[in-house]
Amino acid sequence: MGCACMSVDDACRYIGLKRTKMYQMIKNGEVRAIKLGRRTLVTTASLNDLVLCGEAL
Repeated sequence: MGCACMSVDDACRYIGLKRTKMYQMIKNGEVRAIKLGRRTLVTTASLNDLVLCGEAL
């Protein structure tokens, strides 16, 4: 089983986006993320859904 969440930097490398765009997508609800303390973690499932559905830029 893979990771359930990853850091914003790892998520950017995973789908090839810049941090600013990733934070915009989180804010717009296109990618699901959770806050743990000061850290923002992106759900791997939401990234996979984004890529598989062809909704990526």
